[in-house]
Amino acid sequence: MKTDIQIAQEANILKISEIASKLNISDDYFDVYGKYKAKLNLSLLDHLSSKEDGKLVLVTAITPTPAGEGKSTVTVGLTQALNRLGKSSVAALREPSLGPVFGMKGGATGGGFSQVIPMEDINLHFTGDFHAIGVAHNLVSACIDNHITQGNSLDIDNTKIAWKRVVDMNDRNLRSIVVGLGGKANGYPRQDSFQITVASEIMATLCLSNSLKELKENIGKMVFGYDYSDKPLTINDLKIAGAVTALLKEAIKPNLVQTLENTPVIIHGGPFANIAHGCNSLLATKLALKLSDIAITEAGFAADLGAEKFLDIKCRKGNLKPNCVVIVATVRALKHHGGAKILNEENLNALQAGLANLDKHIENIKKFNLPVVVAINKFVTDTDAEIELIKTHCQKQDAPVALCEVWAKGGEGGEELAKLVIEKLDENKDNYTPLYDLELPIKDKINKICKEIYGADGVTFSAGANKTIKRLEELGYGNLPICMSKTQKSISDKANLLGRPTGFTVDVDTIKLAAGAGFIIAMAGGIIDMPGLPKIPAAELIDIDENGTITGLF
Repeated sequence: MKTDIQIAQEANILKISEIASKLNISDDYFDVYGKYKAKLNLSLLDHLSSKEDGKLVLVTAITPTPAGEGKSTVTVGLTQALNRLGKSSVAALREPSLGPVFGMKGGATGGGFSQVIPMEDINLHFTGDFHAIGVAHNLVSACIDNHITQGNSLDIDNTKIAWKRVVDMNDRNLRSIVVGLGGKANGYPRQDSFQITVASEIMATLCLSNSLKELKENIGKMVFGYDYSDKPLTINDLKIAGAVTALLKEAIKPNLVQTLENTPVIIHGGPFANIAHGCNSLLATKLALKLSDIAITEAGFAADLGAEKFLDIKCRKGNLKPNCVVIVATVRALKHHGGAKILNEENLNALQAGLANLDKHIENIKKFNLPVVVAINKFVTDTDAEIELIKTHCQKQDAPVALCEVWAKGGEGGEELAKLVIEKLDENKDNYTPLYDLELPIKDKINKICKEIYGADGVTFSAGANKTIKRLEELGYGNLPICMSKTQKSISDKANLLGRPTGFTVDVDTIKLAAGAGFIIAMAGGIIDMPGLPKIPAAELIDIDENGTITGLF
């Protein structure tokens, strides 16, 4: 079997203008970035405003192994399959972060014969969106420290600055630093830290804004810290909301690319789901809904993370009405949750034990009154007996299930799944409801997520978290949705609790306000927002020759 990058480099890639033509997008509404990428102008949404939205399908997953279970691969393959069956379908995906690309997990363009291309460009810099977001974020950092150095008329308390710096790379050495050393000419010394760009509030805000005007307004609302009387200070107080937004005037435009089968894909934004809300931009999803009969989107990591935030944060913010959810399951992940140490050998006992993890995610999606379809993303090591065991179990759970072979067969391998999705969409149910009422107190919302979605017995809050919650409610932020930040390795907040954990409490360490993005972040289980590299990072495998041909990405 050829590697992903070999398959991508041998693909019959069309000029992006041909992909735009498939969607009846005239050249007035897109700007080309080379031959195979384009930026979609925001005026396209206004142009399509009278067109009825298509159906919205979310792809999520069971709790993954470190390598992931193939949500992007299934999302791309399902979109290809729907088009093969005569349906107009467009996928809306997140952009890859350079941190995982050079770390352990890899990129985010799918795999095998179910990929988005040009995969090298998308995984490496793409159209520069993440760089623009990083620079915009760090402009705020620079202006905060400059303001302090130049007299501090806002009375910024440098012990209460909540705004970190960012870089789009896994670099654990930047988790805790000191800035301003070297004397008065170099600024005012203080403790600081970096987070990865995908955890930036500017990233989240861009992804949850419906227009450039709204983005500017939301950026102005962002609280970067507090003054000596504990009054919140915003980017509007620094008088730089316009400058920050100016850096994002191109980054806010969604990107148009294609799959290996020349199916249109919109890729835009990329917040992580374990430390942010884990969804592509509202603008990308709304364009996909206007440009197709069936829009397929994904949310990061498992249903307890990305899907919950998609349904409780993004759908509310964008007034989206999802119609169906696909849960991706793999034999290897289920065996992992059943206690197996070797995942590429048949182990029916471990597989049976691990099915409890799938059951919990199915139950969780049904709490939102949404229909569920299970996709078994097939790996070459899976046996017929293992596949049959999962299918039989899902049928007993009244969960439609399909074997998905899109990695090996492209769209053809996703037709069984596509037909099940079409069946669910044809039922035309519109019953989606969020998990919790926004008017509930902050702690009640956190408790509801932890108890109902994670299965926790309860929640403990640190003294600092309790203090912050009280202050945020006093300031009028208590009606915002909650963005839980926790490990992706378990439904709980403890990475070592596999399967369907019970008898645990969630430990909320830190509460943060993301006023511009419009949510409150609850950080649990010691989660960090700056990942590190593994002992052997993927960067060691990536190379480029004298002709500019890249190898080793996959």
